[in-house]
Amino acid sequence: MGRVAMVTGSTRGIGAAIAIALKNAGRDVVANYAGNEHAAHEFEESTGIKAMKFDVSNYDEVEAAVAQIEKELGPVEILVNNAGITRDGTMHRMSYEQWKEVIDTNLSGVFNCSRRVIEGMRERSFGRIVNIGSINGQAGQYGQVNYAATKSGIHGFTKALAQEGAAKNITVNAIAPGYVDTDMVRAVPPDVLQKIIARIPVGRLGKADDIARGVIFLTADNAEFITGSTLSINGGQHMY
Repeated sequence: MGRVAMVTGSTRGIGAAIAIALKNAGRDVVANYAGNEHAAHEFEESTGIKAMKFDVSNYDEVEAAVAQIEKELGPVEILVNNAGITRDGTMHRMSYEQWKEVIDTNLSGVFNCSRRVIEGMRERSFGRIVNIGSINGQAGQYGQVNYAATKSGIHGFTKALAQEGAAKNITVNAIAPGYVDTDMVRAVPPDVLQKIIARIPVGRLGKADDIARGVIFLTADNAEFITGSTLSINGGQHMY
């Protein structure tokens, strides 16, 4: 059996591409999802990857899910924290609920999942953690103070945990995607989307596979000298 990989928020979009790429790389993958049963079923049927429903913002649910994975497949040695939501709005109109929902899922979810697997990684002296940040966590974005705060927090979380895990062969890195051709981006009005693309030097939106290739690189067994880094995959839109 290959190393067990858990990818959060991964039955659609970027997460799905990451899960499939990890499977193709010989990993035993579990794909987490929060609530879209139809998408999860279709993903399982088309990929053969196990989809598991749990809320990353709920530590008890994460704990139970990881315990089940460990019982059925073995210890989680690769963790990709991809789950994320948006609740956009300018600060003077943002509700506390909009703030808290995004913080709980995007940032506390990274803590919950990492905390649950880190002790086992330390015991085995092996681990690969990749946290999916965002260009908007690096550069900021109008109407996304909550989202930008979580993604910026992920970059700091990554650097700190990388220092803690380095002596135990646990690497912790982040990927900061730019604008990727997903359902969320496709929902942007066409005129706005064209303005976004015009700011990307390579002249196109990213593809989910562009991000997945970065994950494969960072989670390889021999990627042990790369830790605490943020890999920006944004077509040159923001050089950080």
